[in-house]
Amino acid sequence: MAKQKKGEGFHSSAGLIRYYDAEEKTAIKIPPWFVIVLSIATMIVVAAAHITIKL
Repeated sequence: MAKQKKGEGFHSSAGLIRYYDAEEKTAIKIPPWFVIVLSIATMIVVAAAHITIKL
């Protein structure tokens, strides 16, 4: 039977966890409500342009 190695975790995800765990202080933080409002506003502008501009 194969030997079991103890103490080894998920090596493939270890780098991702370390990468996403570190937050930069200078990064731009966008609140979730802003993304929702911006997407709704974009939908309204596109729909209004589609109605008013007939090609």
